[in-house]
Formats: sequence, structure tokens, C-alpha cells
Amino acid sequence: MLNKRKEIFSDWIKVRGAREHNLKNIDVDIPKNTLTVITGPSGSGKSSLAMDILFTEGKRRYMESLSSYARQFLGIAPKPDFDSIEGLCPAVAIEQKTVGTNPRSTVGTITEIYDYLRVLFARIGIVHCPDCHTPITAQSPEHITQMILRNFGNQRITVAAPVAIEKKGEFVHELEKLFQNGYYRFIIDGQSYRFRSPEDIQALKLKKTYKHSIDLLIDAIEIHGAERTRVQEAIETAFKLAKGVVKVIVGDTEYLYSSQSVCLRCAVSIPEIEPRLFSFNSPLGACPECHGLGSIQSWPWSEDDPDYWKSSYPEFFGKYATENECHACGGQRLNKQALAITVGDKNIFQMGQLSVKHLLQFYAHLQLGESALAIGQGLIKEIVARLEFLHNVGLSYLTLNRSARTLSGGEGQRIRLATQIGSALSGVLYVLDEPSIGLHQRDNDRLIATLHALRDQGNTVVVVEHDIDTMRQADYLIDMGPAAGVLGGRVTAAGTPHELATNSASLTGGYLSGKHSIERTGAIRKPTGNLVLNHAKANNLRDITVAFPLGVMCGISGVSGSGKSTLIMQELVPALSTVLSRKNRIGETGDSRLSGVQSIENMVVIDQSPIGRTPRSNPATYLGIFDAIRTLFASLPESKARGYKSGRFSFNVAEGRCFECRGDGVIKVEMHFLPEVTMVCKSCKGKRYDAQTLQITFKDKNIADVLDMTALEAAQFFSAHAPIAKRLALLCEVGLDYLKLGQASTTLSGGEAQRIKLVDELSKRGKGTLYILDEPTTGLHNSDVERLLAVLNSLIDKGNSMIIIEHNIDVLKTVDYLIDLGPDGGDEGGLVVAQGAPHEVANNPKSYTGNYLKRALAQENL
Repeated sequence: MLNKRKEIFSDWIKVRGAREHNLKNIDVDIPKNTLTVITGPSGSGKSSLAMDILFTEGKRRYMESLSSYARQFLGIAPKPDFDSIEGLCPAVAIEQKTVGTNPRSTVGTITEIYDYLRVLFARIGIVHCPDCHTPITAQSPEHITQMILRNFGNQRITVAAPVAIEKKGEFVHELEKLFQNGYYRFIIDGQSYRFRSPEDIQALKLKKTYKHSIDLLIDAIEIHGAERTRVQEAIETAFKLAKGVVKVIVGDTEYLYSSQSVCLRCAVSIPEIEPRLFSFNSPLGACPECHGLGSIQSWPWSEDDPDYWKSSYPEFFGKYATENECHACGGQRLNKQALAITVGDKNIFQMGQLSVKHLLQFYAHLQLGESALAIGQGLIKEIVARLEFLHNVGLSYLTLNRSARTLSGGEGQRIRLATQIGSALSGVLYVLDEPSIGLHQRDNDRLIATLHALRDQGNTVVVVEHDIDTMRQADYLIDMGPAAGVLGGRVTAAGTPHELATNSASLTGGYLSGKHSIERTGAIRKPTGNLVLNHAKANNLRDITVAFPLGVMCGISGVSGSGKSTLIMQELVPALSTVLSRKNRIGETGDSRLSGVQSIENMVVIDQSPIGRTPRSNPATYLGIFDAIRTLFASLPESKARGYKSGRFSFNVAEGRCFECRGDGVIKVEMHFLPEVTMVCKSCKGKRYDAQTLQITFKDKNIADVLDMTALEAAQFFSAHAPIAKRLALLCEVGLDYLKLGQASTTLSGGEAQRIKLVDELSKRGKGTLYILDEPTTGLHNSDVERLLAVLNSLIDKGNSMIIIEHNIDVLKTVDYLIDLGPDGGDEGGLVVAQGAPHEVANNPKSYTGNYLKRALAQENL
């Protein structure tokens, strides 16, 4: 078999002795120029192998090839724990992380399509007057002179050449050259200067990191007919010195004219048409009122209010402000000059409001003149290519103006994937972390085709994935296991999809072959009531009324962008939160948008945000177990005799933690242009606490020993302490029995973090609660999904209700009731296409989800 495999795959990446995290000194061979899927239960070591070994070492080796000067700016990750790797390529990771929280980031900017659009508009855009909207054609100095004589008769004007407009630099050489040519009067950053010698220019000392505006004053003229020649000569001189731009100063008012963009009717000019005019991040293009944000914050304090100072610090006190659409630009972010330029009768904002799908149609039918076509053809080709990449990874419903902050992790990852395909690199190792997350089965085939395209460019594609369809179409599979945590970290099987399906040692193989599958365990439940939401119309929802059955597991499905998250997270959750807060406070339950709330006591929302961003956060601290454990240690006789309080047992408090490492357990040493060195603290030997604190023991275990326990060990150890034992038992039930209590949250996988949040909520309430989960199967192997569904079903059986946003067909076929949105994504979605029991939705020909459900139910009945 090995010889046959070597014939199929000629070149290999060979990993020997990998020991990172829970990897058990494993040897792995990965064929090059293939699509390889690494799978296995959550916590089995998939990401440790893919991200922490392959990607980190590939990136580190490339960085080491650079000069020491470059490395000190880039930084180099420490070498992972392995013996050797042969055949490794430079590596690029496409991870599940948000693309950015900057309010200025949009889909267009992060894909760089907006940059191409800015160049396109600057080169072939048709200029219109922002006031009268008539097209503006190029004007000669004669025409501009006529306009000045007509509009500014009997007034004194100053003609200036704007040699720099908001540009960085010292400008010493430029000013000296102008001075040598006889020009000595300038306005620099709003201040007038008259230079008498080159020394005056050198003494100016403009900071090269600041943006400066410099106007060369050419002539001051009293306007009347006899001065026509003088005015025209001054304008022609300004055009030569400022590349076709002239500034006319009349009193305190400045008029900027261009040889290309002047409206003779309104005496208004458009600034020089350049790409940054269309950037809402540039002062040239941004709306002057909202500075390119499209919205203005309104604060609850007046200027004489003592709290008014808080409005100067929106990053800290932004929660008190309300976002209102900018009245000047109407939320379009750009100034009126930029918005007055069109291509195909659309300005750049209107073009960005089109979905990727409709933008492709727009360019397919765009008619351009001969000159514009010759100039813009290459740009349009690049724009269309990038739009097609987005379309091919299932993001055809997105608009370029959509804020990056509203994108899910899966959408962000697929955007980065589309960008990498556009770069057309070859010989690269691409490592992807579950690219199918948040993707409907309908779009999965296009994603797989995209991964094949990336491979066919001459790259090695390694994907951490649980999706069965992706595995079946992979070239090679590596199955990690056999279980999770300390029980995982081994390669249980490796080979082609067919080889794994026939391998009895592979847990995944059973699901590939159909021997194992996720099935419903009981009869379909009947609703105990309905929660009705009226007039949902946020984003793309089309003023729909939806009835959510209570007392059952209700699934929300639909293609990507159909409105699932909008319906639940932006419509139902805020409305229900408002009603429940009134109900709990003053007993009111009336609300014009909601009915059927009477039987709901609480609402719990479990989304995909991480549980912590620092190594000091861990499962024990997040679940509150650590507080109870510290209280237990503080109540021991020895602690009382020494006067120790519960704070003594926190590694965040100075009095009990190790002085050397400050409770980190490790010491990091900066090495300038070399990677920082992380060493186990010699004082506490990684235990985080000082010697006195570690002398306090409970059942012969000190606080550091407890943090080093797995959830299963700790559940047995604290079995007599109900508050602690309850949460630990829940951890074990959702399949996290292998996690250590003190494991840093930064090392947790996405599936682990979400299940910890679920445990936190499960431990708080009994019945009458509505649980809302956003793709709870994210990052879970099919075997883990079965365990999770058992926990969720037990919750419903206790008298609770559940709404699950989900794409996983195996989960959707087991729900009691299904609401399918669509029919498509973006502005073609926002409707309820089908609803009812899974088999009823499966028989609805209008539902994309129903088509896949029908196949899944048919296979189950074979």
C-alpha cells in the first residue's frame, strides 16, 4: 500500500517527532501539491499539527531567510517542539478570526477591490458638478479667465499655484528651486511667508511626517476687462507649476480650479481627480462632517454638563452615544465632489452598495467609450476577477460597503481565501482552519472547487475540517485521535478518503462509510406555544412575521446571507430582551412586536465570541469554579491560622503569586532581532504561586495541583462540593473532560470555547428559559456533535425552549421544527421559504436546505 501511495504522491512534507501541546511525539507525512484534510475529535491535536507545527515552522523558516535588520521589525515565533521537518514550503495561514474591528474597514477595502475602483473612477470617471449635476468637461485657461472676469468683476483676487495639497515632506528643495526662479511669496499651512534668502526656507523646518499644504502666490490683481491678459498669464503659470491646478483667493474664500474639472455655470471646480479623492480615509475625499465614517455620534450631555468631557473619549465612553446617519453625506462617507463622479451612471458609493452578484452583472453590461475602454479595460478585468473569487467562495450576497465588523469568522476567512487565490502564488503551503464554517451546503461545492483551484496553482493545501463532503473530495486524509486532550495527539489513520472509510481504527472513517451517523433519538416534540415576532425588517428581511415554537428544538436554516442572524440576533434577541427586562422589573409583558412571551422566564444567547484573550483566563476562571476553589482553600484551618483570604490563592494578586514571574509560570526574555525566549520560572517551577501559598493543601493537593487537574479528575476530587462538582460534571457531559482547569484560554479551539460558554449557561437555570445558539456545532467532529445534541435535548426535556442557527444538515434533520430562510442571499433573501418538521421542509421544492435534507433523510432510511 505504501509503495502504491508513493506512486500517486511523489513529493512529501515529512514531520518527525512532533510534540507540540498534546501531540505524542508523532511522525506524519503530508503529500505536496494536494488537498489534505486533517480531521478528528475536538482537542485531538488537529490545530496543533496544522497551525502550531506546519504553519508556524514554515513562516519561521521564511522569516529566518531575511536579514537581521528586517527580522527585528517582523518578529519570529519560537520554534515548535519537533525533531525534524523535511520538504516544508513557505506557509500562509487563513484562520478563523475577525477581519478587523475598525469602523473604516469594509469588504471593499479588505479585499482591495475598493482600491481598484478608486483608480478606475480617477481615470475614466465622468465628472459632474456637485451642485447642478451637469457634466464637466476639460477647460482651457481662456475659459477659466472668462469665468473669473464674469464672477469676480471689480474684486481683488490673488492667483496661487497649489504646489502641495495635504502631502507629507520637508519641501526644502522644492521651495529653494522656486525661490531661485523668482518666486518668494507663499502660504504654507495657512500662514503667509515672504522669503528673502534660501536660509529663510531652511529655517522653516517643516516636519516630513506631517501633511502640508503649500500655495505659491503668483499675482494679486484687481479684476476688470483690461486685466484679461494678466489674469490668463497668471493662470497659465499656475498650471505649469501645479500640474494643471490653480487657486483663486477672494477675501477669505478660496476657489480651486482645475484645467480638467470646472463648472462654468456654478463657478465650482472639482479638485484634481486622483484615487485618494475617492478614499473616505483621506481628508481629500472624506465627508468633512463625519470625517469618512458615515455616521455622527450624538452624546447625552450638553457643553455645560459636567460629564461633557467624556464625549472626547469615544473609545471609552462610546456606549453612551447614539450613532446617527451623517446629514451631510447621507451615510455615503465621501464629500460631494467625489460623489459627483460616475462610471456607468453610478458613483463609487452606489457601486459599493451592489452585491457581488449584481456588481458582476453590472460590469458584464457596462458600455464605455473607445477611450475609456482602452484605459479602464485592465482595471475592470482585475475587479471582475476578484469579484468572481468572492462569488466562488459563497459570498455573492455581500456588498463592498458592508462593514468588516459585521462579518462572521467564516465570512472573514473566505474573504482572505479569495484574496489568496487572486495573488496566484505557487509553491506555497496554505493552512486553513475550517473554511466551511457558516457556509450552507449549497455553497460548499463552490468552496471545495476553490480549494482545488488553489491546489492546482501548484500549492499544498492543508485544511483542518469536519465537513464530510470536503473530506470525500480531498486527495489525502489524516485522522487524529483517538479521543481528545491527553487521550489524543496521535495519528489514528492516514490515507485517501476510500482508505479511511475502510479503516476500522478511524473514528472519522465510520462516518465517511455511513456506518455511523447522527440520528434522532426520540419522537418529534409538539410545541407548547408560540413566540411570534411581527414586522422583522432589519437589513434584508422583508417585513416578515415569524412564529417560533416553544418547548422544542427549533432550527433556523438558509443559505449564507439569507437573513438568519439578522432575524435572530438583530430582531428577536433585542425585542425579547426589552420585554423580559420589563416583565422581570414591573410585570409588564405587552409589546406590539412580540406575543407569546408569558411562558418565557429567561433568555440565554450563546454566540461565537471567545471566552478570553489573555493566558490568565482559563476554564476555571470563566466558569466561576476558581472562585469557589479559592474560597475553599481560604476556609482551611491552616489558611485561617495564617490569615490567608481567598485573594491569596489568585495568581492575579501580588501577595500569593510568585514574585519572579508575577503569576505567569513562565518568564519571557526579549532577544531584540531574535525570537523572544520563554522559560519556565525557576523560582516557582511553573506553578505560579510562592512557596508559602503552596504549603496550603486540601486532600494533599495544593492550588497549583488543582489547576493542573483535568475536568474529569477535578470532578472526582470535588465530588462532595456541589457548586464546583455541578459545573465540572457539565464540562464532562459536553465532551470537555480532558481540559485542564488552568489551561490558558488562548490555547482553546473554537469548539472548546463555545462549549465552555454553554456549560456556564447550563449551570445557572432550570426551566422556562429560551436558549439561542449561533452554530453550536462550530469546530465539532460528528462524534462530538452527538454528545452535544444529547445535552441540548436534555435541556429541552426539562421544560426549556431552544432556537439554533445552523447549517449542519445532520443537526437540522434531528430538530423538532425548522424555519428555512431564503430563497437566496442578500437582497434576494429575507423571506421564510419553508417551515415545519424536517421531513416537511425536505418535501418543499423551493427550499435549498430541503433538497439536502431530502438526501440525508433518504440515506438514513436505507
